[in-house]
Amino acid sequence: MLAAGGGSRFGGGKLLAELGGRSIIEAVLDNLRKAPVDEVIVVVGADADRLREVCEGYAVGIVANREWERGQSTSVLAGLRACGGRAAVVLLGDQPFVGAEAVERLVAAFDEGANVAVATYGGKRRNPVLFSREVWPLLEAELAGDEGARSVLRRHPELVVEVPCEGVGDPTDVDTRADLRRLEEMRASMDDYKMAGDRKW
Repeated sequence: MLAAGGGSRFGGGKLLAELGGRSIIEAVLDNLRKAPVDEVIVVVGADADRLREVCEGYAVGIVANREWERGQSTSVLAGLRACGGRAAVVLLGDQPFVGAEAVERLVAAFDEGANVAVATYGGKRRNPVLFSREVWPLLEAELAGDEGARSVLRRHPELVVEVPCEGVGDPTDVDTRADLRRLEEMRASMDDYKMAGDRKW
């Protein structure tokens, strides 16, 4: 999980902001509890000490990215270097509605032979993205700046398998406080929908 950015558009402390009675990063970590992965690694940077405190309640590894100001690519690489598996799923710490089922679909694509599996929503590529260990050297060689892996995927379309993830979460992320307000409204609507469903039964 990439959680190293400073959240400048938000005004700082973005992942520690409250959403539905818990912080954004806690929402993401809770969503990952049932994900089919061997380990969860959180890459921290700007708010490292405070995020470490929050993560103490979860069975996760912590990696400090001291180069976080150079862009998201440095966090992706820091996470990969700490990962010991056959593949790594990269997701963002500010996407609180991306659930374990999206990760499960990417892992299934990997099991079927995908080197890179990217989640799509409405036909558009979003996070999370799975990278097999075979492509990590490529990322080491080509990742740069704050664009993450998008440019690498564009240059190597033959490696990419798109995995539709509609209905198993929402990729909306938080960049500004207005985004957070919209997510809070979405969360409240989802809670109302679930309650209505319970009453029907």
